[in-house]
Amino acid sequence: MKPVSVRVPAKVNLQLGVGPLRDDGYHDLVNVFHAVSLFDEVTAEPADALRIAVEAAPGSRVAIDGVPTDDGNLAARAARLVAERLGVRPGVALRIRKAIPVAGGMAGGSADAAAALLACARLWDDPAAPVLAQSDLLELGAALGSDVPFALLGGTAVGTGRGERLAPAAARGTFHWVFATADGGLSTPAVYAECDRLRAERGGDVPWPEASAELMAALAAGDAKALGAALTNDLQPAALALRPSLRAALDAGRALGAIGALVSGSGPTCAFLAETAEHAADLAGALDRAGVAAQTLAAYGPVPGATVI
Repeated sequence: MKPVSVRVPAKVNLQLGVGPLRDDGYHDLVNVFHAVSLFDEVTAEPADALRIAVEAAPGSRVAIDGVPTDDGNLAARAARLVAERLGVRPGVALRIRKAIPVAGGMAGGSADAAAALLACARLWDDPAAPVLAQSDLLELGAALGSDVPFALLGGTAVGTGRGERLAPAAARGTFHWVFATADGGLSTPAVYAECDRLRAERGGDVPWPEASAELMAALAAGDAKALGAALTNDLQPAALALRPSLRAALDAGRALGAIGALVSGSGPTCAFLAETAEHAADLAGALDRAGVAAQTLAAYGPVPGATVI
């Protein structure tokens, strides 16, 4: 069996609508996912046991301290799920090369899990009569986490439920982004808990989330300015409460000409929409000089999901 390498993208949430807290501790979501051209690469090769190695991708300044190399890594759990489904021993060495910011609200861990699902399926499944179809991988991904199925699918999609039920969304053209990372991460459970606390403090009923008609129309038309005006994230107030310094980054991006700005997912990465690739490059440089981010990264979307390379 030859090694299998899979490239997998980061995501930005164009809309993250968070419904009331459910009895099971989750929230119903409307999550408009958009895959962008920041990629991790996962290589799977046969080994005597399941092992994980993590490194920064060549040319990347992503900090990998704290990324687990045991079963705390979703990629390890993904490999075990595939082995169990195929009835094989989970003997695989996974090498993860990271360019997606760690704990940055861009689903890097979920992306690695999606890449591991696909890589291990290709490594162990029978190519002449495969057991695992994409629908099976999507099912396994949903068992791992809400963001994993989208990392398999890519493009632009509307997620509902916990975010794992996906419907592709019409998106015309290419959108250009700048991502401003922060030192240190934010815990997703902590951000959701703070969201619940702020809502309880405010009082009143929490509405059920719905996909924004304005945002979906902007995507379908390829209208970057309209898309920028329609970006929303219900977790943003909680992320700003836990990390007030993010407000300075958002304000700086808007002042420097971004046509849209929001905290990506649960943060702390901030996403800025630009009009063109040249505008994105200029904006990234201006944000760097403003000193409001640990690092700025220009990217574009939508891009495909997990892909064997």
